[in-house]
Amino acid sequence: MPTMINGQTYFRTLEACKLAGISQATFFRWLREGVIEDMAIKDRRGWRLFTPEDIERIKSEASKVSR
Repeated sequence: MPTMINGQTYFRTLEACKLAGISQATFFRWLREGVIEDMAIKDRRGWRLFTPEDIERIKSEASKVSR
């Protein structure tokens, strides 16, 4: 369920991964390998918060084709 903070919608990791069509394992592997940058926004517990734009960037990475 998305979280609203100061009028902005944020998603947590599991929600963002589902919306982007990747597994959490893939997301964390991409972070480790530097394929994507870590999210700059975190809540007070340190959990990542994703904007719709962040999710679009992840979707874009997921749809790349390598030859």
